[in-house]
Amino acid sequence: MGYLTRRPVVCLVVSGPGLLHAIGGLANATVNCWPVICIGGSSDVDQEGRGAFQEWPQLESARSACKLVSRPTTLSAIPFHIEKAVRTALYGRPGAVYIDIPGNLVLSTEDEAKIPKLPKVSMIPVCIPPENIMKTAIDTIKDAKKPLVIVGKGAGWSERGPTMVQHFLTKSKLPWLASPGGKGIVSDNHERSVASARSLALREADLIILIGARFNWILHFGLPPRFQKDAKVVQIDIQPEEFHQNVQTTVPLMGDIGETLYAMTEHMKNWHYNVHGDWMKQLMENANKNKQVVEKMASDHKTPLNYYAAYHPIRDFISKNDVLIVNEGANTMDIGRTMMPSNLPRRRLDAGTFGTMGVGQGYALAAALYCRDHSPKTKVLCVQGDSAFGFSGMELETIARYKLPVVTVILNNSGIYRGMTPEDMKSVDGDPTLMYPVLSLSAECRYDQMAKALGGDGCMVRTVPEVCKIAAKKLSHTHFFADSRCPGEGVQEDGRSDGN
Repeated sequence: MGYLTRRPVVCLVVSGPGLLHAIGGLANATVNCWPVICIGGSSDVDQEGRGAFQEWPQLESARSACKLVSRPTTLSAIPFHIEKAVRTALYGRPGAVYIDIPGNLVLSTEDEAKIPKLPKVSMIPVCIPPENIMKTAIDTIKDAKKPLVIVGKGAGWSERGPTMVQHFLTKSKLPWLASPGGKGIVSDNHERSVASARSLALREADLIILIGARFNWILHFGLPPRFQKDAKVVQIDIQPEEFHQNVQTTVPLMGDIGETLYAMTEHMKNWHYNVHGDWMKQLMENANKNKQVVEKMASDHKTPLNYYAAYHPIRDFISKNDVLIVNEGANTMDIGRTMMPSNLPRRRLDAGTFGTMGVGQGYALAAALYCRDHSPKTKVLCVQGDSAFGFSGMELETIARYKLPVVTVILNNSGIYRGMTPEDMKSVDGDPTLMYPVLSLSAECRYDQMAKALGGDGCMVRTVPEVCKIAAKKLSHTHFFADSRCPGEGVQEDGRSDGN
């Protein structure tokens, strides 16, 4: 919710186990750069070290997952802690904050006149790099023979970020692709998107322009063989520590992404990259070839469906509607990035930078509440693998109880990644402990009946026409779909085999 609204949101937890259960979520928020403030109760100060109820070193436990942890010791100090928590969660790179409230403080009283009244937290201060450094960046871009822009989710935090990224790419005519979190900052259907040629683009580029993206595991740390050893890097980021991470940054541009790109575009005047040159031609040919491989898979509708065929009618629906996508799983998420295009910012939630599983139904709940209050015409679609759904499937009851219009689609391959194939079954000689290893799940498990039992609606579908029919008829309600089998065969976003 903090990511969708761009404002810190609050999570209340009880002491001890309550806080410990929240730490995974706090870490997820911090690594994904989402603003959240967790307020937890704790045992009375005078009972510390004496075996108090749910006593635990909560500040120490939360510290590694948060940007800031604090503990007010008087009622009059609480406003200062809250103001700093809001500011810290939002300023710079957003993240999680934890405030610890001892039990004796909860039961204390104070004359309200003695409680300080602090002003609202000011808007995030905006800065841009010095003009001479921006000119150096522009000269570096102009000199490149094979430039590539990578748009990350950080671009979405700038007030004018998405608009200015679009403006910069339109004016410069540079080829670009998005990180998973950056999808939707600019439409996947943009004419110079080379996402389908990702491997080639990364491998051959002599200049990488990072816009709110990081050289972490998602971008292979910026290192060979995925990248050129001597590729130059122009990087725009709000966090100075991110420069020179894993790879030396040729031109670091520290500042607000939207304002920095606006100034750079003004300085570039009428210059643009040669869209008819060999580099762009090579990229587009490779992208089209890989798209054809994907389309061939998507058009193969024989059952049991492959992932691409199962996604085919879902993609058709998304292309005609404003949809906030929640996508979770192994193959389900990886292939979903290719098959479910993003056209608007903040319309996709998945495992993210932290690779967190079990978040799908919780994200769908937050997405539905956000859309209800801020974007009523936006539909919420949660597409999960059967293993991913198993982490938080009971949230279906919460969604049904609040009557939130969430559609959940389960792509059921009866396991994690490929699950248990018929060939595997032949080799185990009937031993039940081998026949059902930990990475396998029940084939055609009736999740649709579970949805009905919890107050929603459910359908089992096995063919593309069935998916089309159900989607067209019932998408405006709380639903639950499951296709019978999705064997893990397929290719990744750039046409490579995923090995399953």
